[in-house]
Amino acid sequence: MARIHRATLRPTKLELLTAWLPAQAWAAGAGAVEQVGAYRFDDPAGEVGLEAHLVECADGTVLHVPLTYRGAPLDGAEDALVGTMEHSVLGRRWVYDGCADPVWVAALARTVLSGTPQAEELVEDGDALVPREPTARVTGTGLEADPDLPEDGPLTPSDRGPATVVRAGDLELVVVRQVGTGAIGEHVLTGTWTTGGPATLAAVRPAS
Repeated sequence: MARIHRATLRPTKLELLTAWLPAQAWAAGAGAVEQVGAYRFDDPAGEVGLEAHLVECADGTVLHVPLTYRGAPLDGAEDALVGTMEHSVLGRRWVYDGCADPVWVAALARTVLSGTPQAEELVEDGDALVPREPTARVTGTGLEADPDLPEDGPLTPSDRGPATVVRAGDLELVVVRQVGTGAIGEHVLTGTWTTGGPATLAAVRPAS
């Protein structure tokens, strides 16, 4: 379950992405982007916000950008810091590239390998929580009932063309950055959104 506060963000998520994306090898020259969808995963500990954005560039390219939101800096992930923002309810949040955050990587592996569903989105409305339809839907292949998931530890993601590859324990996760390119495999994450899909967004395979 993803509990979503009615809050003001400064800067907004889209403003953070607009500033961060042009410096990424897989999104050089992205310029202004428009969000076309987003989905969330659950953090079993309830500490880290896990959200992946699908944003469209002026040339029609759709980028897949997982982010994590933390209440304190993530040790060893300085190079993956997208920025900080002020949340009117939660205070300062440190925003990281999800590919460098072990909590997001474990959630992705869990969804792809065991078919764990994406997080249900519930918006605070006074004392009630109101379900909200996500703007993107994702499903994992779910071929393994009891997968070996990566443990919480340092990650060293590497960009390879239009994808980012993450080695996590005995697994290698390929996160598609430019939607519609590569990452074909037996265990995949497939996504759909209002204006696109189905498309492969990630693949998980044994590390070579």
